[in-house]
Amino acid sequence: MRKDVWRVDGRGANADEGKVVWAPFKSLWNTAMYAIALVAGPLCFSWSALAVFLTLSYSTLLLGHSLGMHRRLIHRSFECGKPFERLLVWLGVLVGMAGPFGILKIHDIRDWAQRERSCHDFFAHRRGLWVDALWQLHCRFEFAKPPRFSIEAEFVTDPWYRFMEATWPLHQVVLAALLYWLGGPSWAVWGVAVRVAVGVTSHWVVTYFAHNPGPGRWMVKDAAVQASNLESWGFLTHGECWHNNHHAYPESARMGLDPGQLDPGWQVLLLLHRCGLVSHLHTPRKIDLREDLAPIIGNRIRSPLPPA
Repeated sequence: MRKDVWRVDGRGANADEGKVVWAPFKSLWNTAMYAIALVAGPLCFSWSALAVFLTLSYSTLLLGHSLGMHRRLIHRSFECGKPFERLLVWLGVLVGMAGPFGILKIHDIRDWAQRERSCHDFFAHRRGLWVDALWQLHCRFEFAKPPRFSIEAEFVTDPWYRFMEATWPLHQVVLAALLYWLGGPSWAVWGVAVRVAVGVTSHWVVTYFAHNPGPGRWMVKDAAVQASNLESWGFLTHGECWHNNHHAYPESARMGLDPGQLDPGWQVLLLLHRCGLVSHLHTPRKIDLREDLAPIIGNRIRSPLPPA
């Protein structure tokens, strides 16, 4: 079974049938962050608050989301000790999108749907930018015939991960209180509300464009959605922009595979490896070991495959 979808059992499920429905908590959470950021952000601006915003944004998205949540928790593309793993995932929780189990489910269900022969526009990102923003930031997909999803016991029985899942929004409150104590209202507003609003939005933007037509070397056979590489976005996305590479080789801890494809996440992993904090950095399997993979003629994804 492919490593990238092993938590999902799609037997009897249908990735096309269902409807987009409002997700109250997600919608209200994101709306609150946007409202505070837009109203209080300009009123509380200071250069030190901007520095806090930039530092926390880049570090939590790189170490927490890209390395902790995505490359370690979801794809198991490197090994590390449990305390360090929990630290990385906690930093991912601070990004403010969901808890560890929520991230696992969102990611794996989406990847399963995209690798089916046909899937709903919610997963394929075929609709316009504003429709997709409304769907992804305020809604969820309700399957008519849902797949079964299970998380390995290593995580689901772990008290730390259960605590993180149950309390993930509260960590923003604790961080806001700490920042308020250290730097006043401006640090709290820019270090939490503005950061979460920008981080959630930027994650959606990268997801949207990475699953629409663009450059790429590989096609996953019979998959409804083909990913693109977003050229020149390497630094801002911590290497996550090389999404065509990632769809082809989800087991690889390195996403920027070709010369000139900047991958800060991989560079940080190499540094952590030299420090003895991580090990067994996985790299792409040989092409002859991937029966579901084919090179793209013309080096460009033309369009997402339409529903069957």
